[in-house]
Amino acid sequence: MATPDSGKDRFADRELSWLSFNERVLQEAEDPSVPLFERLKFLAIFSSNLDEFFRVRVAALRSLVLLKKKKVRKLPIKPAKLVSRIHRVVHLQQERFGAVFRNEILPGLEALGIYLVQGHDLTGDQHTYLRSYFDRYVRPLLEPSVLGAGGSPFLKDHTVYLVAELWQGRRVSVGTELPALAVVEVPSPPLPRFVSLPKEEGGRRVIFLDDVIRACLPSLFPEHEVGNAYAVKVSRDADLHLDEEFSGSLRDAIAKSLKKRDSGMPIRFLYDQSAPHDMVSALKEFLELAEEDLFPGGRYHNLHDLSSFPVEGGPEHSYPVLEPLRHPTLDGAASIFETVAAKDRLLHFPYQSYDYLVDFLRQASEDDSVEEIWMSLYRVADDSEVVNALIEAARRGKTVSAFVEVQARFDERANLEWAERMEAAGIRTLHGSLAIKVHAKLALVRRKEDGGDRLYAALATGNFNENTARFYCDHALLTADPRLTEEVRRVFGILTGEIDRSADFDHLLVAPFHLRDGLERLIEAEIEAARAGRPAGIVAKMNSLEDGRMITALYRASRAGVPIRLVVRGICCLLPGVEGMSDTIVAHSIVDRFLEHSRIFLFHHGGEERLYLSSADWMGRNLNRRIEVAFPIYDREVHGEIMNVLRYQLLDDQKARVIDTAQENRYVKKGDGPPIQCQIDTYRYLEGLLEGGAGDTATVDYASTPVAFD
Repeated sequence: MATPDSGKDRFADRELSWLSFNERVLQEAEDPSVPLFERLKFLAIFSSNLDEFFRVRVAALRSLVLLKKKKVRKLPIKPAKLVSRIHRVVHLQQERFGAVFRNEILPGLEALGIYLVQGHDLTGDQHTYLRSYFDRYVRPLLEPSVLGAGGSPFLKDHTVYLVAELWQGRRVSVGTELPALAVVEVPSPPLPRFVSLPKEEGGRRVIFLDDVIRACLPSLFPEHEVGNAYAVKVSRDADLHLDEEFSGSLRDAIAKSLKKRDSGMPIRFLYDQSAPHDMVSALKEFLELAEEDLFPGGRYHNLHDLSSFPVEGGPEHSYPVLEPLRHPTLDGAASIFETVAAKDRLLHFPYQSYDYLVDFLRQASEDDSVEEIWMSLYRVADDSEVVNALIEAARRGKTVSAFVEVQARFDERANLEWAERMEAAGIRTLHGSLAIKVHAKLALVRRKEDGGDRLYAALATGNFNENTARFYCDHALLTADPRLTEEVRRVFGILTGEIDRSADFDHLLVAPFHLRDGLERLIEAEIEAARAGRPAGIVAKMNSLEDGRMITALYRASRAGVPIRLVVRGICCLLPGVEGMSDTIVAHSIVDRFLEHSRIFLFHHGGEERLYLSSADWMGRNLNRRIEVAFPIYDREVHGEIMNVLRYQLLDDQKARVIDTAQENRYVKKGDGPPIQCQIDTYRYLEGLLEGGAGDTATVDYASTPVAFD
């Protein structure tokens, strides 16, 4: 018999849910209570997110569109209709983007004496300055070409071009009333996207590099009269399309495929909607584009570059600085190992300094008692102190093994380069397989103590990356608890092939072997408790909730009466609050100054709460095709710290949006008490720990008001 959650409408569409998340980013740019310069950054983030969405997700859908009709009929979605709907949603969002930029951000900048100008706004002296800048810095980088004159230019992925009209004395298009079309790449990078003009009375002028080139186009085509110039951009399929039957090393396959990424299939041709129809049609023909590739936009593309807009102003136009806090017990410790040996320690990023994690590795590299270090690396910083510490350890004669994931999308090239540097330093460098990525965030140190070995581990929810740790909300557990460290060693043994993948784990939940089953058992225990009339409850915080089996398990728990609270930053395919299916499930999303990135899973478990931190979202790829780890929190003080973090997450009434079936991103209703903004209140809580505050004050009742303060 069909259950209420067995129909086709039991899941939200993944792609539309992602667009709903990106709308939340756009809402931050639209919010007048957000400082002006931060609103500009949120516009940049929105644009960057959208570019990646088209290059990855829409690319995958377009490949489905190209399948034969018989195969498409067997799919659970109609990809052509979904792509069309995506285009409609994105078009409306881009209109909102343009409106807030023109009507609020630019006037706000002008009130501070910062003016974004175009060529027709310039004085003679300013023209002279820009012409000199163009001749010196820009022109040497340009290779203009004319369509139809010796072949069509290839438009690279993720790059802005100007298409200019060439009239009169033209050597092509003779006998037609249409102009010739010239294509010029906007060389940013390497040049900055914005050029600041010399300061003068009345404010500071800034101009797009695009407009500098527009103003100087006649010098590039002296035999033509140059008409208007319009911006275009091609987004191409960013999937590496690795052949599952490839032979040779995965690294070689990745390196070979990276060379093809810029020439991938076009997914979106973004053009200035004021461009003449004949120009767009000609470009479509020359570039062999399909009608569904065409996407109208504004005068400027690649607006993720707004993050580098040169701004000057008082501190009130940016977020107040939150300096990374000292850790109450690790700060000033002569030996991190002695401090961690006494009890588990938890780090909270970006609220606390990342230096402690780097120091953990540095002390390991310098300590004569340390003999071996293992580490998994998914995305690392450009000049990584983490990797440099590993290299120093190898230089000092320690055995160092690093698992570098060379399939981390858009970080493949950097990871390949780091792998080569580590190998040159004597580090044993290993990789995941084509079918399985290594996404777990683990480090392990073997140290000689009292005539034997003792293991120390760092288990984290986010990458070992000191740069992203400045704005990603994550946690890292430092522990010498043998229940955890021995099983971390077992994970590394599986990765090296020294231990069979069927190895048992009593404490860690490891994907793709045990994580899904372990989570389902924990959910089932809550179902059994609720059916027996005993207290039950689930709280889960993650980036994305997409996996059908996990969602179905939560629906089953809801029907049994289990109170469930979800905090999902991005994709949420679960439909909360649906009668007979998800009545007891409440979900919201938080978008604020920092990126919510940690994964926290809490189960009532008969009053003996089971609390896990993890690197894994509840997505098919994480549970089925990645090495992931969820690790339990056994230390009561650390448990208390996480409970306090959850308290603020669940009670946020400033930056939390309701996730519901309508995907309208309504803000959570303001409470009657003092406002709670989880990121600010978390910082204040951790600041209080430095003054002797307790970490075990929060409790959870798992109901609609889930966290009690007493």
